[in-house]
Amino acid sequence: MADDQGRLVAFALTPGNIADISMVILSLEGIAPPKRLIADKAYDADRFRNWLKVRNIKAVIPSKAIRNRPYPFDRIAYRRRNVVERMFGKPENWRRIANRYDRLARNYLAALAIVSIVIAWI
Repeated sequence: MADDQGRLVAFALTPGNIADISMVILSLEGIAPPKRLIADKAYDADRFRNWLKVRNIKAVIPSKAIRNRPYPFDRIAYRRRNVVERMFGKPENWRRIANRYDRLARNYLAALAIVSIVIAWI
């Protein structure tokens, strides 16, 4: 999860066969509540949208093609999603992260935290 300036503020490591949406609520509960959440179509679920609505977080999520009536979303705000996508690409420039040399999850998460601090906060 990234803030509006593309800095990593929360992350979690999941197995490869687990959808990202299963961890997003836990990640959001661990940070200060944002005014809006910009995400891609993978996060288009009624349960998640309702969870955001209850917490007064504006969902900027395009609807999947299978919806009969798509949800409206702010297209201008959605353009800012590229900031987050670029943030995910920056740690990949670090060989240790890209190749995942660390076999233990805790070591990989520690390396990712250090790289994220160096990239965005220093």
